[in-house]
Amino acid sequence: MDINELTALFADSMFLVIIMVSVLVTPGLILGLIVAVFQAATQVNEQTLSFLPRLIITLLMVLFVGNWLIQQLSDLFDRLFMNIPHIIG
Repeated sequence: MDINELTALFADSMFLVIIMVSVLVTPGLILGLIVAVFQAATQVNEQTLSFLPRLIITLLMVLFVGNWLIQQLSDLFDRLFMNIPHIIG
């Protein structure tokens, strides 16, 4: 296996990590921004008001997108395991 194939494999792995994290974190960031604007407008400084909606939206994202995330991760590992003989030489 040459350096180009290893680099492509590493790039695919990093891209998958970035996609998985962004799918889970981005809705929480958006909701956190909305709650922060609401708190600033109403001058309510309650910590649970910002934490609980972000927790709920993150859990909902895991519930709805979790199957797709596991499938993507499984496909990557299948590709890695099928390439072991090619990697070893």
